[in-house]
Amino acid sequence: MNDQDKKLLEFVERHKKRIADSVSFFLKKHHKKIIYGFDFILIMVCVIALTVAGNFAYFKIFNAQSSDDYSSSLSDSSQEGDDGSDCSVLGLNLHGTVVTYIPEDYFEDPESNKDIVASEKITHYIEEANNDEKIKAILIEVDSSGGLPVAGEEIARALKNSAKPSVVVIRQSGLSSAYWAASGANHIFASRNSDIGSIGVTASYLESVDKNKKDGYQYVQLSVGKYKDTGNPDKVLTDDEKALIMRDIKIVHQNFIADVAKYRNISEDDVQKIADGSSVLGDKAKELKLIDEIGGLSDAKNYIENIIKEKPEICWQ
Repeated sequence: MNDQDKKLLEFVERHKKRIADSVSFFLKKHHKKIIYGFDFILIMVCVIALTVAGNFAYFKIFNAQSSDDYSSSLSDSSQEGDDGSDCSVLGLNLHGTVVTYIPEDYFEDPESNKDIVASEKITHYIEEANNDEKIKAILIEVDSSGGLPVAGEEIARALKNSAKPSVVVIRQSGLSSAYWAASGANHIFASRNSDIGSIGVTASYLESVDKNKKDGYQYVQLSVGKYKDTGNPDKVLTDDEKALIMRDIKIVHQNFIADVAKYRNISEDDVQKIADGSSVLGDKAKELKLIDEIGGLSDAKNYIENIIKEKPEICWQ
């Protein structure tokens, strides 16, 4: 919002308050005389007109501001943005913890993790790119240590099913769920020093039972269903509960292996051999076929240019 808009808003607010105060004072002093009179109707007409004018000013200013915000979102703060009208490549950032969605008021919490990305946002932009004939390719920059399995799976599937060629550039990290997501791309670049892989699954947590006892707290279990409180850190995990959790972890792990094998064209046996949760650096990742080339963003741009036969104009979202 520019200074002129701010002054207009302050003017509207100031005069709305002044008239509202005057009307309130007038009504308190003369309400018995004017309650059925023409003066009362005239006052109400003025109040309504002022409200409409104020709301119109708000709408004009904030509508223009929203348009400016939308336009500026076409370029990433860390990247050199291109003119949206000439955009030929969709650019997306997969940075931080990968989740399925982000609650609307999430960032209002000062203690919330701000380094986070939602698969529903990434897959939405991929779908829009598929329906936009101006978009010739999709470029995703990955720098993430992972997140939720479903989030990684959704992004990988969206990339694999995309009608547009997709390229991933892994910067410092492309691990766990983030690598799952990246594996769906047609081509993956990474630095020789990038940390890649970590094909594993964890549901580990801190148990608070002993600390609670020391602090004088006692867990009271009120639940129906043998496994309803499974994983509650305030109670001891039973052997049956642990076996149940491990069963599901192994299933997710096998799904992870199967997807990487399918998307990267590697046998499941070969993926199984390296699916111990460890990560490797770029050169080793290339040797294991987890990535395609050693390189960065400029190399990815050149690769895309060779595919689409024109200089890529990237619009970062």
